[in-house]
Amino acid sequence: MLLELTIGNFAIVDHLQISFSHGFNALTGETGAGKSIVIDAVGALLGEKLGAEYVRSGSDQARVEGIFALPQERELTYGALLSTLEEYGLDNGEGTLILSREINASGRSVSRVNGRAVPVAVLQQIGASLIDIHGQSEHLSLLRVSQHVDLLDEYAGLGDLRAQIVAKVAALRQIRRELQALLRDERELARRTDLLRFQANEINAASLTIGEEDELEAERRILANAETLSALADGAYKHLYDGLEDQRSVSDLLGDVSLKLGDIVRLDPSLQDEAAVCEGALYQIEELARSLRAYRDGIEYDPERLLEIEERIDLIRTLKRKYGSTIEEVLRFGEEAAAELEMLGHSEERVAELQDQEGSLLREIAVLGEEISAARKKAGEALAKAMEAELADLNMPKARFMISMERTEAVDGVTLSDGKTYAFDGSGVDKVEFLISPNPGEPLKPLAKIASGGETARLMLALKTILSKADPVPTLIFDEIDQGIGGRSGQIVGKKLWNLTGRHQVICVTHLPQIACFGDSHFSVAKRVVDERTTTTVRTLSREDRVEEIMAMLGSVSGSEVARRNAEEILLEADLWKYKSGPNVSNTRLEAEC
Repeated sequence: MLLELTIGNFAIVDHLQISFSHGFNALTGETGAGKSIVIDAVGALLGEKLGAEYVRSGSDQARVEGIFALPQERELTYGALLSTLEEYGLDNGEGTLILSREINASGRSVSRVNGRAVPVAVLQQIGASLIDIHGQSEHLSLLRVSQHVDLLDEYAGLGDLRAQIVAKVAALRQIRRELQALLRDERELARRTDLLRFQANEINAASLTIGEEDELEAERRILANAETLSALADGAYKHLYDGLEDQRSVSDLLGDVSLKLGDIVRLDPSLQDEAAVCEGALYQIEELARSLRAYRDGIEYDPERLLEIEERIDLIRTLKRKYGSTIEEVLRFGEEAAAELEMLGHSEERVAELQDQEGSLLREIAVLGEEISAARKKAGEALAKAMEAELADLNMPKARFMISMERTEAVDGVTLSDGKTYAFDGSGVDKVEFLISPNPGEPLKPLAKIASGGETARLMLALKTILSKADPVPTLIFDEIDQGIGGRSGQIVGKKLWNLTGRHQVICVTHLPQIACFGDSHFSVAKRVVDERTTTTVRTLSREDRVEEIMAMLGSVSGSEVARRNAEEILLEADLWKYKSGPNVSNTRLEAEC
């Protein structure tokens, strides 16, 4: 759940820190007080597009941070979310998740998860698993027609069947990609075969070995500098052993030193170690001289070998330009070319094999498609009835709801038992869309095209009430859900919202006291002027404060005893109903008060 929301320099907010409770959190306040700013701040955590206009005037940066608590049984509840966190290395394993968004005055923003900067797309992916906002925002999943089939399947419990279809469709697409590659026109196939044969032969004929280029470069340096190397080695040898015309060799001089040290040792044995060092050095000098002489005599200028090496290096570089940056990559390219050439050589057999697999998968997808279609049809009728019953409670008594299931014929689709061939995807062969007639006498039309904001919010509340047991999104936010409904219907909405808290955290922005009274936590949003600047404040209300807030929401005059009793009765009735409803209650205050 969302534990804490911190907002800084965001719109007209200077600084806010809101601690939400597990159950039903009600946000109330006058129109224009800034309730929508709180929702916008949450939207920032979900990766919504925000510009510099959200940075408070006079500030360089706006910042929003949300701290989320994950339950101990995280793997069961948040499997998809955890997979995303592990994929990007973002899971700190501490049971909390911190999302933040910084918006600079330039309009650029930085998204972070557990302190690590991430692309906004990652923030969107994670946020979608944590919060669903319903109301006037862009997060109205009910208006995304592509998700209607997912909502229906969620209600029908068709997760296993969907997984089977997804797997088989993925396998079919892979087979069709390979078939498409094999069934290109004959000219293209012949050209491809010739090219692959040339490439494989060219690489094979070169007989490359890993590390060969470095060895050739070393040998080329020696051959290209043979005369210089020979002269240097000869000079070093003469200095060490032969000596020059007017200069004795190092070996001769060191021999004299060794003789003198030998004479000293006979008179004074204390220099015996030094004499041994000198004698050893003399042997090493003589060994070095012999090595230099052998190196000098072994150097031979061979222009033919040098030309051969130059040509070999040029060949290697040509192959690297064509097939890879290293010899390893060139050899790998040759292996892949040979493998594809082998495949093309047996393309007819492979085509027949793939076509058999394609036909088998199409038949399996058709069977699964009809099975899931039948289950959807049955579940759709039940869901429509349940939706109409819920909508009647939500002041839409005459609304009609229906789930449309259509199929589109396609040449490359699957053939069903009716003999027709239909298009399909990972969800099956059905195109699912929710239809609604909000008012009597109106025909059923696509929900996404005709539902108003208030109606959509109530539709989503009805759907969430029905799907609450299966819905994985932990936090539901309802913005202005009371639009277009009165006090009596508001009480029903409040009960439904509170019922959702058995499996969800609910945050609701409302103007109706009949809804706000069901809050487990109640926050008052207000504007105030500080140092001649307007800012939004949020205050957690005590029991007495709630009475005053409910009175204000009822439009009552402050200080009126009748109004106070009305407000207290509204709160007490809600507490009694919550207490009797049982399992959602998390605090013991209700028992004492009731």
